[in-house]
Amino acid sequence: MKASRLAAVGALAGSAVLALSAPAFAHVTVQPESTPAKGGYVVVDFKVPNERDDASTTKVEVNFPTDHPLASVMPEKIDGWKIDVTKSKLAKPIEMHGEKISEAVTKVTWTADGKGIEPGYFQKFPVSVGALPEDADQLVFKALQTYSNKEVVRWIEVQAKGQAEPEKPAPVLELAAAKDGDAHGTAAGTADPAARTAAASASGSKGGSDTTARVLGIVGIVVGAAGVAYGVLVGRRRTTA
Repeated sequence: MKASRLAAVGALAGSAVLALSAPAFAHVTVQPESTPAKGGYVVVDFKVPNERDDASTTKVEVNFPTDHPLASVMPEKIDGWKIDVTKSKLAKPIEMHGEKISEAVTKVTWTADGKGIEPGYFQKFPVSVGALPEDADQLVFKALQTYSNKEVVRWIEVQAKGQAEPEKPAPVLELAAAKDGDAHGTAAGTADPAARTAAASASGSKGGSDTTARVLGIVGIVVGAAGVAYGVLVGRRRTTA
């Protein structure tokens, strides 16, 4: 009886934990594809899960920060989705590569042309952004998620420091300290396509060399093991004879 009661209590406790933790996995979030260094450029994915069993997500709106505007915002084309980029005049122009920028992207909207995000699925919406601010530790992207039944979920609540996570938290991108060369877009975080291609080629060459070396090393080990096995077999035959 005691064992069965303990098992029942454990099952209930486990269910409670799952019930409490499940919503955390269903949030709309922003995830960088590489380190988002201050002053650099990065591709981020807005990950949107469908939380409803009887409706599909048909529209996603992401508002970009106006306190730290991003001069370069380029969404990636996605099959089945129409993309609208909204630009607005800045109250205070920003400088980028020696040029004054008087307007910036304040919102990107994805509208489904087809079924959208169906129940049980999620969708990533990639966007290239930069230059990331050097005077901020994070960027907040407030998002709205619209379902096929006209329901709108507002992921706009900003978590206060030291407080519990709100019910509908806004996606937050944490920024890393700038490294040498990152601030002006060199290496992987560059905005210069030619430099980015060169960096990718160099990385690919290095990766190819490493792969070749590993393959040759494995082949050598296999051949060596086969030689040892053959020597042992021959020795046994001689002993038997």
